[in-house]
Amino acid sequence: MPIYILLVDDSEVIRTATRHYLESLPGFEGCGEAIDGLDALEKAHSLQPDLIIMDLAMPRLNGLQTARRLRAQRNEVPIVLFTWYADAVQPEDASAAGITAVLSKTNPAALQSYINAFGAAA
Repeated sequence: MPIYILLVDDSEVIRTATRHYLESLPGFEGCGEAIDGLDALEKAHSLQPDLIIMDLAMPRLNGLQTARRLRAQRNEVPIVLFTWYADAVQPEDASAAGITAVLSKTNPAALQSYINAFGAAA
């Protein structure tokens, strides 16, 4: 049974590249894409993903705000903040928002390691 991933990023290029990469890994499948935090809230509810990979800097709701709202809705799906600004995210802020991991877009190997570990644990 595949692990379904919701990709949330305001950049279509990043969403497409990340989806192609994830779908090249055995056992992973994109279940949807969202263009911002509000779109992510709707799609997380309707699609019920196993994992959310989300950008930090997005219009309407950023990644931390979106994670807080998902947790307030009792959505406990793991959330990976995949962002160019990973160094700017304070670990305590990420944890308080319910973020499972903060990974930099400048280090795609870290995303691969996280995904491999997630798949092995699932």
